Amino acid sequence: MTLFRLNRLFNPRSGRALDVAVDHGFFGERSFLTGIEDMRSVVATLVEANPDAVQLTLGQARHLQSVPGRAKPALVLRTDVANVYGNPLDPHVFSHHVPHAIEEAVRLDAVAVCVNLMQLPGRPEIREACIRSITALRAEATRYGMPLMVEPLVMADNATSGGYMVDGDVDKIMTLVRQAVELGADLVKADPCDDVEEYHRVVEVAGDVPVLVRGGGRVPDGELLERTAAVLRAGASGIVYGRNVVQHPDPAGITAALMSVLHDGVAPADALATLQARTAGGDR
Repeated sequence: MTLFRLNRLFNPRSGRALDVAVDHGFFGERSFLTGIEDMRSVVATLVEANPDAVQLTLGQARHLQSVPGRAKPALVLRTDVANVYGNPLDPHVFSHHVPHAIEEAVRLDAVAVCVNLMQLPGRPEIREACIRSITALRAEATRYGMPLMVEPLVMADNATSGGYMVDGDVDKIMTLVRQAVELGADLVKADPCDDVEEYHRVVEVAGDVPVLVRGGGRVPDGELLERTAAVLRAGASGIVYGRNVVQHPDPAGITAALMSVLHDGVAPADALATLQARTAGGDR
């Protein structure tokens, strides 16, 4: 099936995409709200910065889609909510997708929907819940021609990692990415791995399904740009960054730097120099 909506996600020059994730408030963790307390302002800043897409929830998508005109980022709609990011974990853990999520995505003019496939040590029921959500969403997504982005999330042990930490084992990531593909993902939003030079293995196991790489926690700008270039060399089709953009002192500047690496092949060092010159000159 041809998924025409993806024509609004991937940049026509490069065939790649930058999706800025601002769906963190969905998960009920206070620490996730840093930098995104005022969503109207956050979305306005991102619209001006103009990444390829912004990832939002059902309750916040209106801030993007109410902006008039065609020259704005596309909408990727988050469809599931879970309580697996706290430390300590709640005694009862869950993951549920939004009822009628695909119909909501159509009404909101989304270009894709995003759903987790989580692997949490010692909690197989969470992976089962995610699989149930994916299969339900897959059926409806096929009916409406809505691209389904599956987010395989290999999490480290909560008690030792402090919640929301990625297990960077490339073999675990490959296994979960492949399961996402087998379940019918049109796109995969995948973890980074500890050794970025191994990332080609993740792309390879996904086959012809595009892989977008998650950003994870905040890192220095130079490291972020270098890692972005490395996963692109490995064959990734784009990136999905959240905190590294919205918690940045200059969200528009880091977006421009990432877009230059992603779409124009600018070297990370040159993109960093432009970003630093912008900051020094107060151009925001």
